[in-house]
Amino acid sequence: MTRRNTRRSGAILAADLMLVPMVATMRLPLMMTESRGSGLVGAETLEAVTEKAAAFAEGIMAANVSLAGSIMSFWPELLAGRTPALLSGAALEHSLHAALKPSGKRVRANFKRLSRPAG
Repeated sequence: MTRRNTRRSGAILAADLMLVPMVATMRLPLMMTESRGSGLVGAETLEAVTEKAAAFAEGIMAANVSLAGSIMSFWPELLAGRTPALLSGAALEHSLHAALKPSGKRVRANFKRLSRPAG
């Protein structure tokens, strides 16, 4: 990933994660009305919990795959005369972006879904 793409993807990820308080604010009234119902767990509450677990698992997997790729490219980068990503910190940055990307996608999708008028 080039430096420009890294900055752009970082800005997009930051913008997505800035929506978290808004999504929580939009989701709380739905969850509150569900808690008054007769069911044990409402649909919105169940979706909120399961999507967090899924995003967490996807993020961990993506971070590990990213770090594995950096490990595999260590010697080729070193032999080519470049500073390996593992030593420069770029591997950690790529891994962090990969780990947070699933959460950002979920937050953006939830914001779009909750922003639509009901009906």
